Amino acid sequence: MKDTLKIAHKTFSSRLIVGSGKYKDFATTKEATLASSAEMITVAVRRINITEKNQENLLEYFKDTNIQFLPNSAGCTTAEEAIVLFRLIREATGIDFIKLEIIGDTQKTLYPDVIETIKACEVLSKEGFCVLAYSSDDPIVAKRLEAAGAAAVMPLAAPIGSGLGIQNRYNISFIKEAISVPVIVDAGVGCASDAAIAMELGADAVLTNTAIAMAKNPVMMAEAMKYAVISGRKSFLAGRIEKKSYASASSPIFGMANL
Repeated sequence: MKDTLKIAHKTFSSRLIVGSGKYKDFATTKEATLASSAEMITVAVRRINITEKNQENLLEYFKDTNIQFLPNSAGCTTAEEAIVLFRLIREATGIDFIKLEIIGDTQKTLYPDVIETIKACEVLSKEGFCVLAYSSDDPIVAKRLEAAGAAAVMPLAAPIGSGLGIQNRYNISFIKEAISVPVIVDAGVGCASDAAIAMELGADAVLTNTAIAMAKNPVMMAEAMKYAVISGRKSFLAGRIEKKSYASASSPIFGMANL
């Protein structure tokens, strides 16, 4: 079955996107990413080097792969900061496929500032950037981001790095119903089953970083995430049975012989 993920003008075979933070070194980052079969890796360009050639450079580690880089604006707290950052990154690398992330609460929840995110999305999309916008799990905000030009909306499952899994399954479904661009569940995934649940809810893709990078065996967890996303997607497409409040026999009782 050919079931690809399309975001704006790009098409991906994998519905799993991975992050690059918190790994012990770039070599492990690459090994885990390859094990995940992800075709896109997001990079916090304020924290991880992809531009300076005379320093250890993550982009160089991946130059012999077909994995695409998705620069993100982690560390930015205003629309202006994010806009300037992405302009500089495009100038330095030519990359205009970006993850817009503007944090409102930098001390405790790391929740996004959705107002600043919408403002930045409007400007960046008009300048030709393909914006994947990190957001709260609010269907109204998702609609505003789509109207602002977002190519995909990325609602959190739970606070960044918490590993709590999807805290509001209904909202993910509501967002999927509210917008036509891809919905990518991002942040809070803790294990493979969380990724499978996100896909079973109808999400188009899942992005996870901490769950892989901080696992006791990151490479094995990356592979587990790969199969969880595939399994969850197939389960969604197959169509689950209706939930009932009473039992239903698995085998038919009609025509049973009297013994």
